[in-house]
Amino acid sequence: MTANVAQEIVDPDTWQKTLQGAYDALRPGGHLVFETRDPARRAWEEWTREHSYRVTRIPGTGTVESWVQLIDVSPPLVTFRWTYVFAADGQVLTSDSTLRFRERDEVETDLVAHGYVVHDVRDAPDRPGREFVFLARRP
Repeated sequence: MTANVAQEIVDPDTWQKTLQGAYDALRPGGHLVFETRDPARRAWEEWTREHSYRVTRIPGTGTVESWVQLIDVSPPLVTFRWTYVFAADGQVLTSDSTLRFRERDEVETDLVAHGYVVHDVRDAPDRPGREFVFLARRP
């Protein structure tokens, strides 16, 4: 699982089923590797228009303005909205998302409960101190 996809699984039952499904799909000795943001870093505090505003030129489309803004912070859930404005026709698109910020101990406990051996938890090499990378294997 890449790109913090584990955080997209917000429902606790679905999270448990996902871990079990991955375990069942792995051969003995197979690995599950994924990253998730460290809640202590409070990444959502940077999810503001001021920090995220961009103008992107897309060939054949023109420029697109984009930014993110928080809608709700109710730990462990954080909801935010991306807005896209297409200069060519003024069309505005929005996309709302909710992420679940799990503590390291919670993830490790869930992995062990499903039979995984947690081999390592490390920093993401391109975002040290901001994310946990979990390396777990099926014995």
